[in-house]
Amino acid sequence: MSAGALNVEGLLASLMAQAEGRGVDLVTLRALAEESSQAGARRALASLGLDDERARRDMDELRELLSAWRDAKKSARRALVSWFVRVGLALLLIGLAVRFRLTDLITG
Repeated sequence: MSAGALNVEGLLASLMAQAEGRGVDLVTLRALAEESSQAGARRALASLGLDDERARRDMDELRELLSAWRDAKKSARRALVSWFVRVGLALLLIGLAVRFRLTDLITG
């Protein structure tokens, strides 16, 4: 949980304690806090364009895309490492051929 969320929770708890001390029903305060948080969440989703029926499907598609992107990056990284290993081994073989004067095998 972030520090901002902890501050909000602390503030909410403090306000609820004050209201309860003044005789306001705790159940009513909790219901008010719950409704307020839900309304805030709905506004946040609406501002992101995620307040319609397609939002769930859109989020699932975005997760699929992100997963595919991560898989592609992983595959590309593996291919690059494999390529460097092969080039390194080829250079090592060429170096050994030169060292042992087997250059006739290289030049054909």
